[in-house]
Amino acid sequence: MAQTYKMALGDAAGGTQWELGTKFTELLAEKTGRKAKVDLFPNGQLGNEQDTVNDAAIGLLDFSVLAINNVTPFSPTVGLLTMPYVIQSPEDAKALTQGKIGQELVDNTLRDAGVRIIGWAYSGFRVLTNSKRPIESPKDLKGLVIRVPRNEIMIASYQAWGVNPTPMAWSETFTGLQQGVVDGQDNPYITVSAMKFNEVQKYVTNLRYIFSLEPLIISESVFQQQTPEMQKAILEASKEATAYSYDYLLATEDNIKKDLAAKGMVFTDPANNEKEWIEKVTTTVWPKFYTSIGGKEKLDTALTVLGR
Repeated sequence: MAQTYKMALGDAAGGTQWELGTKFTELLAEKTGRKAKVDLFPNGQLGNEQDTVNDAAIGLLDFSVLAINNVTPFSPTVGLLTMPYVIQSPEDAKALTQGKIGQELVDNTLRDAGVRIIGWAYSGFRVLTNSKRPIESPKDLKGLVIRVPRNEIMIASYQAWGVNPTPMAWSETFTGLQQGVVDGQDNPYITVSAMKFNEVQKYVTNLRYIFSLEPLIISESVFQQQTPEMQKAILEASKEATAYSYDYLLATEDNIKKDLAAKGMVFTDPANNEKEWIEKVTTTVWPKFYTSIGGKEKLDTALTVLGR
């Protein structure tokens, strides 16, 4: 008799969350001789991403793949990974999540939230899209209504650029853009494509302020109920699925951009290698969040690991 687990995904089928989830499901089935089956529930069917952390914490849900910013409210030190302009490449993202710093954040999340991060989806930089005009510098944002997740660091970043962003649930974002309640949002290319934002957004700015990381979490109470063999299979499958997710991003992102361009999206690079964007957030946003991420030295350590 196969053991069946439920996995929640915030995004639609076709994005990096789906890729990580399906690869993990295949690998777990292989490693257990089909004794484990995982049912995927995309598009927030099992509740919004923050709800899934709660449900996993109390053992009502087995697995969830969600944006890292939705783990931060439960375990603030994870906010290190959403500090603007810390991660500057996929290699940086891998170095932080798979090294000593990543392990410490995994331990903190287990302690703070009762969920265990066992894998990562690497989704790329959160580029800015909008329906009004090309954006090169922060002053071009004036008058635009930008949707952000309910994440303090991201809200503070836009405020530093002179905008008061609108926090909005992910499930309402497409409709909000469609109806013009908000003019723009930021997400990786792969998410823009999976969510069909090209139907309601025309302009893309290649911002590199946050690299989108989407952890795969398991309820710790569920994990502890598994046999040692099943625990081992779960950890191995998630590790291999993480490696797959990284390669998938590198292999597909350029084609996704080409596809979005063919569908009429217009791309702009920020002026002066993003200098003005970077200065505004590193001088005002970083200091605001030193305490929540565990102290300035945590950020300094991360920057040292990344060779900066």
